[in-house]
Amino acid sequence: MHRPAPLETNETQGVFFPELAERARTAGMVKNFVLDTNVLLHDPHCLNRFQNNHVHIPVEVLTELDNFKNEQSERGANARAAHRFLSQIFGRNAGSVTGGAETVGGGTVRILVNDASEKVKATRAMKRFQMVFPEDDRMDHRIMRACLGLKERDAAPTILVTKDLNMQLRAMAIGLECEDYLSDKVAERDAEGGELRSVAVEPHELQRFGSAGTITLGAARTGPLELNEYILLQVSEHKMLPARHRGNGELSRLNIPHQLQIPKGIELRAANAGQQCFLDALLDPEISLVTCFGQAGTGKTLLAVAAGLHQLGRHEFNGLTVSRPVVAMGDTLGFLPGTLNEKMHPWLQSIYDACEVLMPLHKPAGGKNKGASKKEGAFAAGDAQGAGHHPVVKPYEQLIERGLLEIEALCYIRGRSIPNRFFVLDEAQQLTPLEAKTVVTRMSRGSKLVMVGDPAQIDNPYVDSRSNGLVYTRNRLRGQSLAAHICLTKGERSPLAEIGARRM
Repeated sequence: MHRPAPLETNETQGVFFPELAERARTAGMVKNFVLDTNVLLHDPHCLNRFQNNHVHIPVEVLTELDNFKNEQSERGANARAAHRFLSQIFGRNAGSVTGGAETVGGGTVRILVNDASEKVKATRAMKRFQMVFPEDDRMDHRIMRACLGLKERDAAPTILVTKDLNMQLRAMAIGLECEDYLSDKVAERDAEGGELRSVAVEPHELQRFGSAGTITLGAARTGPLELNEYILLQVSEHKMLPARHRGNGELSRLNIPHQLQIPKGIELRAANAGQQCFLDALLDPEISLVTCFGQAGTGKTLLAVAAGLHQLGRHEFNGLTVSRPVVAMGDTLGFLPGTLNEKMHPWLQSIYDACEVLMPLHKPAGGKNKGASKKEGAFAAGDAQGAGHHPVVKPYEQLIERGLLEIEALCYIRGRSIPNRFFVLDEAQQLTPLEAKTVVTRMSRGSKLVMVGDPAQIDNPYVDSRSNGLVYTRNRLRGQSLAAHICLTKGERSPLAEIGARRM
């Protein structure tokens, strides 16, 4: 158990300063953390991450966990994991349920039960709470009330931990100290996108790099570089080349085709240096995970799908899977009519839009599409469809019918093993860290995972720009030889979309 700091004195004059002593005592005092339900659903292993402090779980939280435990989703799995952990830690001693069981960090965890006698001996703060929040049947109010009661009984600092921003505001309005669960939050600088870093080189060095394809620069010139980090070797404002760090200061030229050939579709080129770096990572067979930050209109989704279709046509993967969270990955789709693909269609409209652009119904002007050749037998099998009087089938719909292109409902990914597929996860910033871990650990040998999103656009109420699954995955796997990260900053959708994204 952490001991309070000793009282501070002025050794010169022998005078005791009570305010300094109180500050030192409070700084070293063990704290009481009261957990909201969403914290356990977010990370069921959080109970061992509060060091030597006391963790209190209101009994109302157990009731709410019970409502989620039967869900066949990540949220349901987390509820069951929290139940198992609590049963294990309290099973050794029944008295520890309310008295406290020791955690790994040297603190304790216990169930917090409201004392009914508090209604008779209500303090001024409790009377005020009951006046502000009279609805005693609401779980949020009962959890806050339990926290307030603990604060009045115990001299140690009492802190409510919740990922619900609205609950934080309500709790602070009645004088409760609140915090978000910060264990899986990344540093603010790691959640931000930015331009490619430029490294100044001499004209002859850039010329040698362009011809030889590699150059080695010391850390004194480049600064610290991560493995597979992309930078710009720059001579002047209009004379530069993108490069990729291979380790030990060695920089290599990007290995990308002049244009991507989409079978039965268009030919696509990278529009800027950031997109060139993105394509280099997407097409490199040695990289199994690509994460990409980018605001709306930067082309992250279109390029990811295009790279998947390009490599699918070259038989480098057995299929292309494109998925997107339905805001919270655990939410069900039962309220929408139709088959699974029909249920997912409204949520995946942006993916269908990308497929329409890449594989239009009519051939591009200029005759036969260079991207469709006889060598691509997997695609040639569907050429006869749409002939005669039969309804016209779009090229990407042919791929869906033959299982080459899959629209995956992310809430059903648990338990799957996904071999030899190019997997694009759009809007990955909507995931929690554990949901992102679930997706990453589903990838089998030969598969490639591409996670794209904008950390600044989040609809999930329980994650933010620093705690979502996209930035968490990038932060935990950065510097690994099989992972690469790119930030796209320049909008290419249209001049209107670009200026709107920056100014509105």
